Amino acid sequence: MKPLLWLVEDEPSIADTLIYTLESEGFQVRWFDRGEPALLALPQGAPALAILDVGLPDINGFELCRRLLAQAADLPIVFLTARSDEVDRLIGLEIGADDYVAKPFSPREVSARVRTILRRLHKQQRLQQPTLYQFGAFTLDEEGAAISYHQQPLPLTRYEFLLLKTLLLAPGRVFSRQQLMDSVWAHAEESLDRTVDTHIKTLRAKLRAIDAGEPPIHTHRGLGYSVSRQP
Repeated sequence: MKPLLWLVEDEPSIADTLIYTLESEGFQVRWFDRGEPALLALPQGAPALAILDVGLPDINGFELCRRLLAQAADLPIVFLTARSDEVDRLIGLEIGADDYVAKPFSPREVSARVRTILRRLHKQQRLQQPTLYQFGAFTLDEEGAAISYHQQPLPLTRYEFLLLKTLLLAPGRVFSRQQLMDSVWAHAEESLDRTVDTHIKTLRAKLRAIDAGEPPIHTHRGLGYSVSRQP
């Protein structure tokens, strides 16, 4: 079965070109010219990946991304954006997007990035083993892509999960920001290491919501981050 992609793009000329290219390369495409219809369609089933324009007329693309991920946390998302500022790229990655393509772009480049993301996710799913790991107060369920803290499930985004998992699997090891970027965000071009700091901050807040004590994620100034050997 062909993977189903959603394209949320309000410019018909751009949408037509992308749809033609994506369908000619083996994808099904459902087109939305606004964000709200996509949100309304999500309960009927999520696509394999969503391609979102940032400058939509009814809802900001970043907000649309947040709302889609709130309902389907594992949904891969690629942004189409006319903006090239570092802040805009950073926002997109921080809220959970997998990649971004700046306009003007080659439709085949978009197709190639989509295929790369889906291939990587498929490989991760095949490699997952039904294994539970215990790390002090943490329980890591790799098959279910879930982590519990003091026996309470943590509400993690995909990147928060991958980041915390990376730290837990090597307790006591100090990872530099670049090492974490290479491990967790390896597929996103020109990823910014500031996004690591933001994700660490949100992880600590979620840990404190369960246990008000000091979270076992440690900052090593000038070096990076680690978790305690016995968190």
